[in-house]
Amino acid sequence: MVDFRRWITAIAVLALFAGLAAAQTGGSGFAQLTCSTNVTATPTLRAEGYTEQTGDITITCTGGAANNPLPGGQIPQVNITVFLNTAVTSRLLPISGGSNVSEALLLIDEPGSGVAAPVPGFGPQAPQTLCPTPLSGCVEYSTPVVTGTNTYAVSTNNQPTTGSTPLPLPGPTPGYNIFQGVVNGNSVTFFGVPVLAPVTSGVNRVFRITNIRANATTLSGGSAAGATPVVASISTSNSSTLPISNPTPTVGFVQGGLSTAATGATSFNQCQSKTKSTVATLSFSENFGTAFKVRVAPQSNSTNAAQGTNYSGLVSMQNVPGNIYNSESNFIYPTAASGSNVAGLADFGTRLKATFNNIPTGVRLFVSVNNVINGVTPATAPTVVGGTSTTGWAQLVNSETAVDGTFNGGFFPAVSATDNAGSTVGIAEVALTNGSGTAVWEVLNTNPNTQETLKFAVFTTYVSNVAQNSPPPGTGTVNLSFAPTPPAFTASSGAAASSSLSVPRFIADPNAAKNILTVNICRTILLYPFITNQAGFDTGIAIANTSTDPFGTGPQAGSCTLNWYAGAGSPSPSNTGNIASGTVYTTLASTTVPNFQGYMIAVCQFQYAHGFAFISDLGARNLAMGYLALVIPDPTTQANGVRNASANGCGVGDINCAGGEEAGH
Repeated sequence: MVDFRRWITAIAVLALFAGLAAAQTGGSGFAQLTCSTNVTATPTLRAEGYTEQTGDITITCTGGAANNPLPGGQIPQVNITVFLNTAVTSRLLPISGGSNVSEALLLIDEPGSGVAAPVPGFGPQAPQTLCPTPLSGCVEYSTPVVTGTNTYAVSTNNQPTTGSTPLPLPGPTPGYNIFQGVVNGNSVTFFGVPVLAPVTSGVNRVFRITNIRANATTLSGGSAAGATPVVASISTSNSSTLPISNPTPTVGFVQGGLSTAATGATSFNQCQSKTKSTVATLSFSENFGTAFKVRVAPQSNSTNAAQGTNYSGLVSMQNVPGNIYNSESNFIYPTAASGSNVAGLADFGTRLKATFNNIPTGVRLFVSVNNVINGVTPATAPTVVGGTSTTGWAQLVNSETAVDGTFNGGFFPAVSATDNAGSTVGIAEVALTNGSGTAVWEVLNTNPNTQETLKFAVFTTYVSNVAQNSPPPGTGTVNLSFAPTPPAFTASSGAAASSSLSVPRFIADPNAAKNILTVNICRTILLYPFITNQAGFDTGIAIANTSTDPFGTGPQAGSCTLNWYAGAGSPSPSNTGNIASGTVYTTLASTTVPNFQGYMIAVCQFQYAHGFAFISDLGARNLAMGYLALVIPDPTTQANGVRNASANGCGVGDINCAGGEEAGH
C-alpha cells in the first residue's frame, strides 16, 4: 500500500499558507478579497458505488480590507453550499434538532497540517475544534494579537474585551475551525462560516471541504461506462463577503470499478458422491488501481492495522488535511466526545461478494477463506496481514455488513478455515437456504499503483442417492459484485444519505448470473426399435452395465425401466431390478411381455449402459439376427430440453448430442 504519509503534490506548497489564520493589521495591499477553488487530486469513483469519496475542494482567498469585522468585532459569516450533479451520500451524524447533519466537513486554515504560522497556536497550528452548532454556525471575533514585532488579527471564539488594544501571546482562544455540513438531496450546506480576510500580501485563507460522498451509480449507466465527471457547484449566501471566481470544479470521474469472471460450469453426476471437489474459480478484477481499498491507511505494520479494529489508534489517524490515504475512510474526526459519531470513518474496507443461487438440494458449497492463484494453490500471503504490505490479500468475513470495529474497540469479523481442500487451501462452508447463500471477502492488503485480480476457489461435497433423486438435476449460478448490496438495504435508500446504512455500499451485480455447476442425472436411454414374441419368434434382450472398465471410471449401479410400445394395447412398464457394475441383465420378451410386438425404450439409472437384442424363431433353427440398441441422448442434458433426432437439433452447449440419435449404438 502506498505510504499514507505521502502528501499530495500540492501539500508542499502549504508553506505559502503560513498566515492562514492571521491577518496583519495595518499592512499594505488592501485589494478586494478574491477567492478561487481547486481540487488538487481528482479521484476516480467506482460506478457501482453509492458512497464514493469525491476530491477535497479548497477555496483559497487573498486580499480583502483590513479589520473587516462587524460592530463588536464579530467576523462576517456566510453559508457555503456545494451542489453535485448527483446525490450527496455522506454519512449522517444526527444531533438534537438536526437529522441531516453529516460527516462532510469544512476546515478553516488547514488545522493539524503542521505548517508554520505567523501566530503560534493559530491557523495551521490551531487545535482542530468543532463548531458545536452546525445548523447555525458559530460566531467568531477578530482579535488583534502581538507576536514579535508584528500585530495580527486572529479569529477567536470569545469577544475581545480590550477594544483595539492588541493582546500579547499567549492570548485568546483560537476560534472554531471545523464545521459540519447539512445534507439536502444533491447538496450539502455549511452554515455560519466566519470569513476573516487575510489582508496581508502573500498571506492566504484556505477553506477545505472534505468528506463529501457521492452516489456515482446515477452517472455510470453500469460497470461498462466510461469516465463521467462529478461536477460541484459552489454558492455562498453573500458573494461580496466570500466571492468565488471559479465555483464549478470537477471533484471526480466515474468509471466502472469491477470486472468479474467465473470458470465454466463444472458437470457432476448424480450417481457419484463428491468430497471437496473443485467447482469453479471466481475472479474479481479492479478496473483501476484504487478500486480496492482497505478501511484505513495503516500507521504501523501490524496485523489488522488497515482494518482499524482498535479505535484508540483512529483518533490520531487520517486527520491531516489534504493527505491522500487510498482507503475507504477519508478525513477522520470524532464529532462527539463519546465517539458515537465519527466523521470520515468507513465501516470496513472494500468487500467482494459471491451470491450463489439455484444450488441443487443436498449440494454443499465451500469457498477458500483467502484468495488463491488457481483452484488448488493458495496465493502468497503478505508478511503481515492487514499491515503495510502491498501484496493483494483478502479474507472471508461473516457478513457483508459487519463493522470492522467501533469507537469503543471491536474485532475483525474474519471467518477461519474449518477444513482444507487439496490439503493446501483453507476452506469454509457457505450457508445455503433454499439453494441460495453468499460468501463475502474483505480486502486487507492492496497496492493502489496496480490493477489487481483476486481469485477465490469454490468446492462441493454431496452424497449420491439416486433412488431418492438426490442431488436433483439442476444448474447452480453465481453473481459477483462489491459488497454490501441490496437486499442488505433497498436500492432507493442506498442512493441517499443515511445515518444507519453501511459506508461503503454498492449496487447489485448488473450482469447475468454465471453458471458454476451442473448436476446431471446418471442415466442411459436405450432404444430397441423392434422386439417381437409373435408368429413363432422370440426376442432375447440384454443390458450391460459397463461402468467397470480399465480406465478408472467410477462403478455405478441402478435399475432400468423397460417401457413397451405397441400402439393402443401397450403393456405396462417393467423393471429390471438393480444391475450391478460389470454385470449383464438378460430376459426374453416371451417372459416379460408375452405376445408382444413393437419397440422398447429402456431408461437405466446409471451411465454406460449398452444393449443388445437377438431375434430368432423358436430354437433358432431357421432364422436369427441381432442388433445393438441405440443410445438416445438424454433430453435433460441438452440446452433445449427436448429429444433431438439429429445433431442439427442440438442446442449450444448440449452434452452427449454430437450426433443426435443418428450416432448412437
